[in-house]
Amino acid sequence: MSERRFGLLGPLQVTVDGEPVAVTAGRDRVVLAVLLLNSGRIVGFGELAAAVWDAEPPATARGQLQTCVSRLRRMLPDDVIRTDRAGYGITIGPEDLDVHVFLRLVEAARSAPDPESARVSYRQALDLWRGPACVEIDAAAVRQAAAMLDEARALAIEDAIDLELEAGRARELLGELTAQVDRFPLRERLRGQFMLALFRSGRQAEALAEFRRARDVLRDELGIEPGRELQELHRDMLAGSVGRAAPGPGTIRCLPRTVSDFTGRADQVERLVAGINAASASGPVVAVLDGMAGSGKTTLALHLATLLGDGFPDAHLFVDLQGHSEQDPVDPAAAMLILLRQLGLGADEIPAEPIERIGFWRAQVAGRRLLMILDNVATSAQIADLLPTTPGSLALVTGRRRLAGLDGIQLESLPVLAHDEAMALLERIVGDRVRADPAASAEVVRRCGGLPLAVRLAGARLAHRPRWRVADLLRRLGESALPELAAEDRTVAGAFTLTYRQLRPPVQRVFRLLGVHPVATVDDLAVAALAGLSLDEARDALDELVDVHLLEEPERGLYRLHDLIREYAGMLAADLPAADRRIALAGVLDLQLHALVAAVATSHRDVLDRDLGWPRPHRPDLLAALEDPHARLERERSGLPAFVDAAAAAGYPAYAWRIPRAAWQPLYYRGYMDDIRELHQRAMDRVGSSGDHAAVATIANYLASSYARGGEHTPAEEYLLLAIRLREELGELGAVATSYGNLGTLYQSQGRFAEAIDAIHTSLRIVARRPMRSSSAGPLSTLSEVLGRLGRYDEALHYARRLLMAVTEHREDGPLAVVLLLLQRLKYEHGLTGPDTAQRYVELAYRLAVRGGSRSVVADAHNDRARLFRDTGRYVEAFTEHRRALDIAIRLRDTRHESEFSHELATTLRRAGDLAAAREMYGRSLRLAVAGQMAYSIARAQAGLAACLPPDDPEAVTLRARAGELFRRIGIDCDPADVERGWSGDD
Repeated sequence: MSERRFGLLGPLQVTVDGEPVAVTAGRDRVVLAVLLLNSGRIVGFGELAAAVWDAEPPATARGQLQTCVSRLRRMLPDDVIRTDRAGYGITIGPEDLDVHVFLRLVEAARSAPDPESARVSYRQALDLWRGPACVEIDAAAVRQAAAMLDEARALAIEDAIDLELEAGRARELLGELTAQVDRFPLRERLRGQFMLALFRSGRQAEALAEFRRARDVLRDELGIEPGRELQELHRDMLAGSVGRAAPGPGTIRCLPRTVSDFTGRADQVERLVAGINAASASGPVVAVLDGMAGSGKTTLALHLATLLGDGFPDAHLFVDLQGHSEQDPVDPAAAMLILLRQLGLGADEIPAEPIERIGFWRAQVAGRRLLMILDNVATSAQIADLLPTTPGSLALVTGRRRLAGLDGIQLESLPVLAHDEAMALLERIVGDRVRADPAASAEVVRRCGGLPLAVRLAGARLAHRPRWRVADLLRRLGESALPELAAEDRTVAGAFTLTYRQLRPPVQRVFRLLGVHPVATVDDLAVAALAGLSLDEARDALDELVDVHLLEEPERGLYRLHDLIREYAGMLAADLPAADRRIALAGVLDLQLHALVAAVATSHRDVLDRDLGWPRPHRPDLLAALEDPHARLERERSGLPAFVDAAAAAGYPAYAWRIPRAAWQPLYYRGYMDDIRELHQRAMDRVGSSGDHAAVATIANYLASSYARGGEHTPAEEYLLLAIRLREELGELGAVATSYGNLGTLYQSQGRFAEAIDAIHTSLRIVARRPMRSSSAGPLSTLSEVLGRLGRYDEALHYARRLLMAVTEHREDGPLAVVLLLLQRLKYEHGLTGPDTAQRYVELAYRLAVRGGSRSVVADAHNDRARLFRDTGRYVEAFTEHRRALDIAIRLRDTRHESEFSHELATTLRRAGDLAAAREMYGRSLRLAVAGQMAYSIARAQAGLAACLPPDDPEAVTLRARAGELFRRIGIDCDPADVERGWSGDD
């Protein structure tokens, strides 16, 4: 019997009696491959034809198949291919086809009695492969079978590599894995094996980089993230929990115990490992970790030493330099002695003289590949002579103070843990109780401020009290967390104290006074005012506090106290004399007040000066250094309520209400209605019962504006009437005029036009005998707008021109923009200008509003643009402007303008023919108007809804009737045609 061998694990291969047989015809190759892949059974004519011709087989398919088989029979022994009534089959032995041999060896590997036998069987199976299965055979049925064989090969490769990794052959596998990953770039298991081999070969940075490459490939090719197992391997590598080779037997190991629950810091670990590995080839590496007390610097250094230790086989050394401890810092000579003793040298071998010891130390470490941790360093000078000077060594340096005196280092300043990292750390310490109460756990982490030491101590309290729930610890933390964050002799407050004691006395004083400051963020001006320092002295103190991480500098010129450090500063401040605390607080309150005054528009200054009646600032030098009061206001805005509370609690009611009053105009122009309400309501709560009627009246007047802008007209009216009554009792006529003007604006927004006109005329009569002042600008604007809505255009234009005179005097962008928009509306609606002229007015007003920072006026300009685009048929552009106006009104929570802008958008939709969308927007305008009791807007919305319906529709008739009745009640005389045509928005 002739010997025959067939190969499909690569290009088709046929040998008979050791001689190769060339099967060259394409169809012959397909027929033979299909028969081999189905050896042991008959392949039907139809199945064979479908394999040869992927499309519909021709009518002559059977005859052509017979021709192919005949050619094959002439090449092969007679007994190989057999014919059956149903088709053809092939007869081969168990060793004749490489596919069968491969599958048998793989099965043997999987059932092998020991790993080494399995590894040998896998390698024998894989050695059979000569390339991709069935390559060069172009038939769908064959390609499908080949894909299954290729997958079996890849699985066998992965299984074999697993066994060899377990046998410690990581380095030997690197070449093969590089090729296999290139061949199969989407196989995550192979990627993980490659990462593991790199990691175990001491190439940690390349292992982490391989994960990034895998992630990029999966994202680009498949649009997915790496699977759970690959991500967990990456996290384990960062955490140092991946199995690795033990240090060599000759390694000197003097490192302290590492924590088993190291958590987080993934970004820092990856960055440091990559940087250290990249730099180690060219010279010694020094990596400095600094951060606030308790930030986990030593823990991270020990973790890095565990990750990188294999690359430094000669020695792993450690010395605590006590830079922040109860003892004096260790001097360089003493530190050198400790390190030399760790290297195994006796005391009698080490030079006593410091200069000689330095040279001796350098000689001992020269040429050694060693890793050392220089922990708790106080200054650069303390370690300058300890640092390695020859390639192949690594020094990991930790300290609370920034070491500006070291050159050529890698620097990593440790922030607090991210929330998720801190939660994970707490869970690793405490366990299931964290998962059982995630809300309380999250609050504990927040109270700890993400500080690793604080989270660990909080976790230790729980771990040693198995009956406590997380909520029990949270209650214990209460308002003061520091006393509870302690375990034996380890406390968070104690860690802070060690840092505080090393400050210069003037800087200690500044730090204590920061405990008096109402909020956690400060700038140099505030510190100068708080401590009575010059600006340069304050900046020097801030720099030192930043250097030792008692302060953070999240952005240039802005400094922040961590929550626990702020609590610690507060504890120190409580020991100061009460008079010192009051003087410091008064200084910062006065600065805050006058910095807010500096942000007020010139046109509002006369009213502000009248309301405040306040003397000159305590520190004009600091105000002269204030570069941008508006930017400072933005930074300070969220903390202003705390200033009110602090002023009231310390017995400074004058500041408690004057700070909100000074903040009103810049906040109002920027649309910060919620801030105005919170700030003024808090002031009202603090000084409302003080008996200071002038203060109560002022706060009531400006608190009303936030309620009015939000559509809450009833409380707004109550506060304004209270302000008028108190101011009349005090005889403050100018202030009475202001409140009447505000009342007129409130009535105008409700559609109470007659009452609005009366209130405004009252305001104007009070100021009639005085020169034109900016205080009359608001009432004139409202009066002009009301008269325009009533159709009294000549009177409206008269007051608008008077308004223009009032605001032009001060040349301020925001008020001038308001006047220009008002004038263009009146002139355009009265037919005195055309669209082009009106457009120029709007564009100028828009630029002024943007420059002046008045978001509500910017929204008005967008709305006026939209109306002009609508009137000229440019609907697409109109829709864009409407949406911009609406977006601003919604963000400002300005319900009056939101209702008005919704109405204008609805009208544009109706004009463009989209009646369904128009009805929806008119309905929205109506709902907002009803909620805000805005009669004019209600009537317009009803008219708009009617205009979307056929004229004789019963609903349209009803809506027009209601709108007409409401218009007449307001004082607008119109007939039904006006309601449908004009007041619906077609004005």
